[in-house]
Amino acid sequence: MGSPSRNHEESRLTAALESSADARLRRSYTSIVWGAIVLSTALHFAFFYWMPGFRTQEVTVHATALEKIELPPEVKIPPAPKAIARPAVPVAAPTGAIDQDITIAPTTFEMNPVTELPPPPKEKKTEDISETPTFTPYTVQPDIVNRNEVRRVLQDKYPSLLRNAGIGGTVLVWFFIDTQGRVENTKIRESSGHHALDEAALEVANVFRFSPALNRDKKVPVWIALPIRFEPPRQAGG
Repeated sequence: MGSPSRNHEESRLTAALESSADARLRRSYTSIVWGAIVLSTALHFAFFYWMPGFRTQEVTVHATALEKIELPPEVKIPPAPKAIARPAVPVAAPTGAIDQDITIAPTTFEMNPVTELPPPPKEKKTEDISETPTFTPYTVQPDIVNRNEVRRVLQDKYPSLLRNAGIGGTVLVWFFIDTQGRVENTKIRESSGHHALDEAALEVANVFRFSPALNRDKKVPVWIALPIRFEPPRQAGG
């Protein structure tokens, strides 16, 4: 171990060295700061010195004088209407202005006999609507009452030549039905395209029976159109 005096000497030397290093650092720091300030100032001056200057460019504005144009008026305003005159105040006439009483004679056929009379209206003939399809108003339409018989006759009247060939079709038929529900007349409205089917449809149409059409509670004759369809039998496995 060293003596106390030696240790004290070493401590003093260490403190002296530290104080001298701190002083050198302070002196060098101050010089660095000032050097940086001077360098940055010089750089700023150099930048603004060599930088090209800004110049304003002349701008010329050409203005065209506006010319005033007188346009004719498009809408003619009518003059204000004249003031409506106030109604006159009625004034009673003096009764002494009429010399005699005025009376109106009664009008009767005895005093004024009619010498010429117009002819009576002609009676309208009852129009026969059974010949041409015509609309008749009704509230309850006729309904078929013998559907099973119609199906049987439809198969019997189907032309065998067309049925065997697999040819079918639909015929739209006009029916004229009287007040008893009987078919009085039939006409083709739309053909099936086959004359034989059209003829067969008219034969089937005569078999139909209907309930009468009603207009409220009154039976009325009507024309209606119904389709009569001929369907060939389906082939086995088809």
